[in-house]
Amino acid sequence: MSTTHPVDRRERLLEVAARIFSERGYNGASMQDLAEGLGILRGSIYAHIDSKEDLLYEIVDRGADRFISSLQAVAGTDESASDKLRAALLAHVETVAEHMEAATVFLNDWKLLSPKRRKAVVAKRNIYQSLIREIVDEGIRRGEFRKSLDPKFATLVVLSCVNWLYQWYDPKGALRPPEIASQFSEMILKGFSKGA
Repeated sequence: MSTTHPVDRRERLLEVAARIFSERGYNGASMQDLAEGLGILRGSIYAHIDSKEDLLYEIVDRGADRFISSLQAVAGTDESASDKLRAALLAHVETVAEHMEAATVFLNDWKLLSPKRRKAVVAKRNIYQSLIREIVDEGIRRGEFRKSLDPKFATLVVLSCVNWLYQWYDPKGALRPPEIASQFSEMILKGFSKGA
């Protein structure tokens, strides 16, 4: 008789799915790959999920929640907009670094979800984007960022910068997440500042 708790089995399944999807892409991963990764028979997976898309959705949905909660913690402070943006960049970089495989799946494969699930993820992505936009708007309003800064474009610059991290970040590399976030912050804030 197995002593593994059902929640533990589900977490292990999501962990293996994130690893395999990040390595092979969602379309390149089969249920057989997942079964082999778990060391179980293929048919046993269906005791935990109804479809491969269920795994993709849960990985992506959890990823969206992680990004949002890390940013909400930053956005709700009384710090300056510049400090909030620094903290937001650090929170994003750390979220990617701590959940590299899931972040890769989130950023690569969310568009492969069925329309209803994709719509739910887009809604969460929009929440995240709006939180960044609020920081940018606040910086312009308070005079920290130049008035000529286009808030929508500035928000896209921030997101484009950090969303590519999963492609090149090396956990064994010389730069740690705080150093990466610091470099991002310096470059972005110089471009946003009134003196730029």
